[in-house]
Formats: sequence, structure tokens, C-alpha cells
Amino acid sequence: MKTLEMPLAGVGGQRVPDWARVATGTLALGILLGTASGQVPRYQSPIEAPQPQLSMPAAPPASIPNAKVVEYPVARVNDQIISNSDYERTAKQIVQEEQQANASPAEIEDKQKNLLRDMIDQQLLLSRGKELDVEAESETIRRLDEIRKQNHLDSMEALEKAVREQGISYEDWRAGIKNSVITQQVIRDEVGRNIRLTPRDVQAFYDAHKQEFVSPEHVRLSEILIPTPDDATDAQVQQAKAKADEVAAKLKDGGDFTALAKQYSGGPNADVGGDLGEFKRGDLGKVLEDQTFSLKQGEWTAPIRTRQGFVILKVISHSPEGVQPLSAVEDQVQQAMYEQAIQPALRTYLTKLRENAFVDVAPGFVDTGASSKQTKPVFQGASPLPLKKKQREKARMEQQRAAAAAAAGKAGEKPVAGGASKPAPATTTLLANGKKKKVRREKIRFGQPPRDALPDAAGEVLPPGADQGTGAAPASGTTSAATESPKDEAATVEPPAAPSASPKKTRYTERQPMVEKEKAANKVKHAKEKAAAVAPTATSEESLNEKAQAAPLGLNGDTASKKKKKRAKGEEKERIQKKAPEPPAPAPVATPIPPRSVRDNGEPAVTPAPALPSANTAPAGGADTAPATPQNSTPTPPQQ
Repeated sequence: MKTLEMPLAGVGGQRVPDWARVATGTLALGILLGTASGQVPRYQSPIEAPQPQLSMPAAPPASIPNAKVVEYPVARVNDQIISNSDYERTAKQIVQEEQQANASPAEIEDKQKNLLRDMIDQQLLLSRGKELDVEAESETIRRLDEIRKQNHLDSMEALEKAVREQGISYEDWRAGIKNSVITQQVIRDEVGRNIRLTPRDVQAFYDAHKQEFVSPEHVRLSEILIPTPDDATDAQVQQAKAKADEVAAKLKDGGDFTALAKQYSGGPNADVGGDLGEFKRGDLGKVLEDQTFSLKQGEWTAPIRTRQGFVILKVISHSPEGVQPLSAVEDQVQQAMYEQAIQPALRTYLTKLRENAFVDVAPGFVDTGASSKQTKPVFQGASPLPLKKKQREKARMEQQRAAAAAAAGKAGEKPVAGGASKPAPATTTLLANGKKKKVRREKIRFGQPPRDALPDAAGEVLPPGADQGTGAAPASGTTSAATESPKDEAATVEPPAAPSASPKKTRYTERQPMVEKEKAANKVKHAKEKAAAVAPTATSEESLNEKAQAAPLGLNGDTASKKKKKRAKGEEKERIQKKAPEPPAPAPVATPIPPRSVRDNGEPAVTPAPALPSANTAPAGGADTAPATPQNSTPTPPQQ
């Protein structure tokens, strides 16, 4: 069975940090882990390789007897859950990967300890990616295509078939790759962009960690291969040698090595100029190593005979043994600084996400990344509907009866041998089937106390045979159940003391005389109150004043005796249009001006009274004619 190889994936093309080593499938786990080999282990059945045993907390109890809970949530993160099956599967995958990497048992135990933390972190980043509308489908397809090319598969269907042949769910594997794309993009946008590396910081880090960048002597080579068949004849060998000598002559004349490699080389890397990569001492054969490590940068060898044919090697770069210069390892220094700076920044960012989210961990599991400020969700059902008025009254009456029964039981305690007190059996109102007796609403009549609605007053005990009145409640120590009908008879326990005689139940006809008597007494009482409320008799002076105040003012005639005239039968109605027009009102008389002597001496002027015209005689001059001076007017005194 062929094992699929995958490219290393990380934040911005870099290695994924340790926190992200969580996935839902073996292949996706290899992508997120970024292991050195980049390979997925071959599937093994439980018979071939025993699975590691995990110490899981006990499952919650089942609601059904003799049943077992198989699937239950380990943690809730916002609207997502982490089930126990996901937790166990991921833990086993981590163990397998770490065993292949020859990790120590302490490292494996540490990763299992922080497993739940890493899974919660991944869910938080996925939730954040959903809030930011991260688009990961195109990047997921690109990574799947890279995996297909690296494994030399013809189509995506062949890739899916190869994944299923390894016993892995293709949907889960693809979802794991998509989740890794989302988490890496969120980290790059929210955390990575806030990290700034200056040239001074890079130089300081390089000076402090020079010993970590010590490398052995190595060279980088390019080749021009003139191939020969495995069972080549002498003629074929001579022909290949002649062609290799021709290429070497062109190089000596100043030809471009990259262009000649693309034109004549038969090696697998001819399209890229024959680049082979870097080689340390011991990686090549002795013949090739002796001829290449002795050359300087830019030099090439003569044609060398190998099993594949004649090869010409050019030294692209030659690095001696020792500490590499900063220019050669600057990318590695920045990568190391980035990983060192992103770990605390990422942990701070994840802690902030926890405090703004709802995280609930099941009992028995420990989240090593929990924050003291994070909020735990509260699960609450629907609030009950409010009780109706009848239900509230019924509950109130039941509470009162229960309190009365408790008070009666406490009052009936009797001492027993040894000085201890034993409570007497309290009377309870229970039906034969063990249920409480239904309390019916009592109709309380005017002037009568309730019989069943109110309990006995605390501390009030009437002597046996005392007159309690008609309709009064029975004496203390008795229950109302004794007066109930036989069909509703409750299972009651009577106290040992002889109860007092309860009043006889009365009928409506027997209570009627008492009601009539009360009505007559109330009638007399009301009459007395009405007589007391009558005002005292007024005196003669008060009566005269009252009559004077009630008399009409007389402005428009006698309004008191003015009544509507009754029309006789057959008499014609008097209409306003048939009435004779009234004569116009006379013009006002001008006041005469007194003489000057009167005005100067201050004597009062006498204003003559105007003459009233006759009722049936109109003025001679009409409406515009001034009235004549009356004959009896005061004569004007002569002027001096």
C-alpha cells in the first residue's frame, strides 16, 4: 500500500506551532503537525498493533437502568461540542505520531495533558474565523492539488481513493485540512501581523544563538547528464562520451551551464537547469565527492562516468565548515524569532477569546488553558407559567391547612418514659387513595364567620361545650373532616383526648329566622342613623332669608309666574311672521350745554328730562329730526 506524502503547512508558509497539533484525521494531523518526514503511517488493525490505553474519566450515569452512555460531550465551546469519541481518536493519533518521531514518554504524556486545551483552542479559532468570514475553500483545493502532485496521482478522484484505502474518512480528512487553513489565516491576520522584526533584533538574536547555526561543509550542485542504457554497448558508451566532451568544450568556450543543461541534459531536473540541491560530506560517492568539494564556486568538473551515464557537475555554492554567516541563515533566524515571539502572543490572544466565549468542560476533564475570567454558560429551562387565581387560592389554603395541622401536632405532644416527648398523631386530611382532599371554595355569607377557610388561632383553645355561635369553626383539636359527607371521608387519625361536641350542621331553612332578625335590627339601626343625620329646624329669620334669596330678581318681569300659555282647542297658532312690527326706538336726546356763567361759578347744571313721545304717534321729522325742546325746561339766564 502506498503512503501519501504531504507538504509542510504553517502560518504564512512556516511551520505550524505546537498548539495546532490537533486534527480529525491521520492525514490532516500530519499536515497540522508539520513533521520532518511528512508521511502518514500505514493503517494497522487492532490485532496487528495494540492501541494505547487512555485514562478517561467515568462516563455520566445513564437515565435508563442497566444502560451505558456511549457518546457524551467532553466540552462545549460556544455553539460547538467536543465529544468523547473525538477526544479519544485525537489522543490515539497523537500517540502514534509521537511514537514514530521517537518522542520520549514524558513528551507524549505532556501532549496528552494539553490535548483538551488544544482542541478548545482550535474551536475558538474556528469560531473567530466564522465571525471574520474567512474564505478557505480555494486554499483547501490548492493544498489538495499539491498533495496529489507530490504523490503522482492523475486526478482528485485518485487522491480520494488513495485516502480511503488507508482506512481514513475522506470527508473528515478534507475537513481537517480546511480547518487548518482557517486557523492559520486567523493567526496570521490577528496575531502574526502584530509581530515586527527589525534588523537590529535579527542581528542580536543571531549573535546570541551563533552555536545553533554551525553547519558542516556542504556544496550546492547542478548537473548535465548524458544518459546511457543499463546494458549499453561499447559503441553507445563512446557515443555518449563524445557528446559529453562536446558539452564540456562548449562550457570551456563560455557557454551558459543552465542553457546547456536544458538542451543536452537527460536528468530529471533538466527543466530547472539541472539544480540538484545541497550535499554535505558523506552524502555523495567518493569519486564525486573528491572532485566536487575541491572546486570553488562557479567551477565544474570534467565528464565523469557513472552507472546512469556521463555527468558534468557544477558547484553553485561552496560553504566551509563552521558558523554560517547571517546572510546565509537570515531566513532561519527570522523563522526562529517568529516562532519564539508568536507563542506568548498567541496564548494571550487565545485567553482573550476564552474570556469572550462560553466554554463548559465536563467534570473529570481539565482545561490547562482556562482563564479565571472566562464565562461559564448557564443552562436553564423555560420558566413555568404563572398560576391562575383559583390555583393561587388553592395553594394558599393548602399551606394554611398544613400550618394548622403542624401547629395542632406540636400542641398535642405528650411526654413518654425517659423524659422524652413524643408528638401525638396529628390529624391529616387524606383520602382513601392517599391523595390530599380537594378543598372546595367556601361561600361566606354576610354576618357569618367562615367555617373551613381559616385555621384555628394559635394558642386559642375553647373549653368543651363552649358557645361558639351558629356557623362557627369547631374547637381546637378537631378537624373539619368530621363534618364532611361519607363519600369524601378522609383517612383521619383522632387524638386520644375526647373531642368536644361540634355544633350541629344547620340548614338554610333553620338559618332563615336568624337572617330575618338581623335584617330587622339593621333596618332599625339605619333609621336611627338617618334620623340623626336630619338637619335642625330653621328659625323664622333664616326662613325669611331663604325666601328672599330664592325670590326672582325681576329683571325681565315676574319669572316665577311666567308659564307657557296653553292653546285652546282649534285656536290658531301664533306665529312670529304674523305679529305687527314694533315701532322703532326713539333717538337719544342730546344733553344741553350749560351757560358759561354756570360753568365759571361752578353751579350745577340742571338737565331737563326728555319728553316721552306718545305710543301711537310717530315723530314729525322722522328718524332724522331732532326732538323739540320741552316747554317746562329751565330758561337760560342772561349773560352779563
